[in-house]
Amino acid sequence: MKRAFDVCAAAAGLICIGPLMFSIAVLVRLTSRGNAIHWSKRVGARNILFAMPKFRTMYQDTPQLATHLLQDANSHITPLGRILRKTSLDELPQLWSVLVGDMSFVGPRPALYNQHDLVELRTQTEVHQLAPGITGWAQINGRDELSVSDKVDFDVEYLRRQSFYFDLKILVLTLVKVIRRDGICQAETPQTVALSLPSVDAQSNRAA
Repeated sequence: MKRAFDVCAAAAGLICIGPLMFSIAVLVRLTSRGNAIHWSKRVGARNILFAMPKFRTMYQDTPQLATHLLQDANSHITPLGRILRKTSLDELPQLWSVLVGDMSFVGPRPALYNQHDLVELRTQTEVHQLAPGITGWAQINGRDELSVSDKVDFDVEYLRRQSFYFDLKILVLTLVKVIRRDGICQAETPQTVALSLPSVDAQSNRAA
């Protein structure tokens, strides 16, 4: 049921908000140098790497670090990027990842390929078996304000409680978070590529 819901909802979402996504892509290109879509190397189910798309919210010359590790991170975020992050509109391209099966609507947020501590803890607790999600139990209980260990604790709780109805609850709570504009500091590395899906070493067993 979970996969069927993901496919149907992602396809419907891409069709319904396609014009909005096109408009955002045009604005990103017009307001700063670089491609509209940013593809980052992320750790998926069973620690297989995949390319995750987001609307680019940072300048091209930003150091390749998670946002919360940057010095004066706000100086690296474009004016439009601040709006996209506050409204979570930068996440819309991930509907494609859900449609093709790299992600689910609900699951642990995909780690960056170089977040070794997070990947290791998830592997030890078998959370790595889950498909990563656009949103998750940890995201509505603190997001990036959580420590790595606390984040994994919520991931483990989701692993044990997962069900279609629990996913629906998380989606509703996520919508409430977005409307309230709770703090968001999601990681993005600056390397951008063309709009076509780049090749990723899908056989890698862990982030490197």
